[in-house]
Amino acid sequence: MRAEPPGQAQGQSAGKGNMNRIRQVRRLWETVRHLKPIQIYGRIGYRLRRPRAANAVAVRRRDASGHWAETFAGPPSLVGPTEFLLLNEVRQLDPGGWDDASVPRLWRYNLHYFSDLTAIDNALRADWHQSLLRRWVAENAPGVGTGWEPYPTSLRIVNWIKWALTGHALDADVEASLAIQLDWLTRRLEHHLLGNHLFSNAKALVYGGLYFEGPDADRWLRIGLGILRRELAEQVLPDGGHFERSPMYHALAIEDVLDLINIDQAFADRAGLAAQLRPTAQRMLRWLQSMSHPDGEIGFFNDAAFGIAPSLDALSAYATRLGLTLPRAEAAPLVHLRDSGYLRVSFGDCVALIDVAPVGPDYQPGHAHADTLSFELSVAGRRVFVNSGTSEYGLSPERLRQRGTAAHNTLIVGALNSSDVWSGFRVGRRAHPTGMTLHQEADLVRVACSHDGYQPTLGLIHTRTWTFTPGRLVIQDQLSRSGPTSEARFHLHPDIAAIAPELLPLASGKTMHVSTTGADAMTLAASTWHPRFGQSIPSKVLAVQISGGTATTTFAW
Repeated sequence: MRAEPPGQAQGQSAGKGNMNRIRQVRRLWETVRHLKPIQIYGRIGYRLRRPRAANAVAVRRRDASGHWAETFAGPPSLVGPTEFLLLNEVRQLDPGGWDDASVPRLWRYNLHYFSDLTAIDNALRADWHQSLLRRWVAENAPGVGTGWEPYPTSLRIVNWIKWALTGHALDADVEASLAIQLDWLTRRLEHHLLGNHLFSNAKALVYGGLYFEGPDADRWLRIGLGILRRELAEQVLPDGGHFERSPMYHALAIEDVLDLINIDQAFADRAGLAAQLRPTAQRMLRWLQSMSHPDGEIGFFNDAAFGIAPSLDALSAYATRLGLTLPRAEAAPLVHLRDSGYLRVSFGDCVALIDVAPVGPDYQPGHAHADTLSFELSVAGRRVFVNSGTSEYGLSPERLRQRGTAAHNTLIVGALNSSDVWSGFRVGRRAHPTGMTLHQEADLVRVACSHDGYQPTLGLIHTRTWTFTPGRLVIQDQLSRSGPTSEARFHLHPDIAAIAPELLPLASGKTMHVSTTGADAMTLAASTWHPRFGQSIPSKVLAVQISGGTATTTFAW
């Protein structure tokens, strides 16, 4: 080995440092150039402005004159008087209190939501709830700590009001705190984030504006309705999909819309929302039908996991209680959700959900994954190919891995992500789907689409074609030129105990035969699936290595 002269080695090191700085500047530019001006000056203002919470707000409770319907009830999270099961992790509230810095931030967020107030069999825990409400007010000084950040504040306000509307009495101190939280929220609206956070802020203000009466309550209602009407038009796309393109956040958005219909009806349409939101809810339910597997649960695209949002069945039941007519399920073999960018193929005994969507929205891609041209597949009602899912937020390497291309059923080239996901919730360079074609015959459905995610760094376009015929799926991956090694990855559901890549014993009892042409090799490797936060299940991934630029993989069952 030849030693480099000291000066030359230092020069090379300096050169690498300059290249890294240039890459960082370019990544930052690709990230921030899509932001809206309000996000930039809103963030500056949010950090610099330190409003003080009011000592008291002069409002009084308004009598509900309409019908309050039973809301969605999730699984209980309170397993003891001060013991919580949140994100699949059990913790005591003591001894660190409500804002223990040793507890993960997302767990603390969930602690402050008070979602157990509306959970299954909540009446059995009413005494625990009363005690925790009093304790929260006593131990969380106004405007201080995680619990007073706008997002947990918004969710807590709604849960407290829902609890009160189901017949539970809020203590005078708790009700006074509720009014102070609403007033505080108007000064901490998340205009710097927009998206589902700002929507949740607005929903809480509408809840507070209807639950209370008085000049301040009228102001909360006016602010909330103004944001909602603007954001609904932007966040709910014409095909019914939520613009963040995460089925999990889409389901949460449906619950938000149904909750708004519910409270407006409870207060005799005072906000004038119910009539406007009914067709919106129906469009959103139709979208969720299309993006759910035959098992009734969501597909894993972008940030998505079970157990956070209500299921399709639970949302449909809630909508029915509110008097909505449910949309009929699409019977067509090919459903194109044109505005959000997804496809559903129902062909014979298989259902495929296909991602031909852009990363979006451009100014708020925080929940995006580098999953362009990925897909999920069910056969005979059971999942076969599944994307990774999401088990955590934050800045860990595992969070970054779960957002990366290799954790999804698509092609990865040269170990690069198709979109530059980084730092937990950031996206720099983005893949753009182009040139999609659809072809349908009596016994064939074909979908083809390209993306340019590798164009800036490798000068490559990836094109994928899915061809469905009875009992068979053929996938062709093609790069615009041969060169870097690529790998088509197909993540198997954990129920599939495969021991060889050519033969997959499906959970339905069928056997799937796999073959390739144009590939260098096909291997089976260990992987993990993350269906819930805090959960990692061993699984396997079928990997097709490609150096010639084109390969075809056939799955027959």
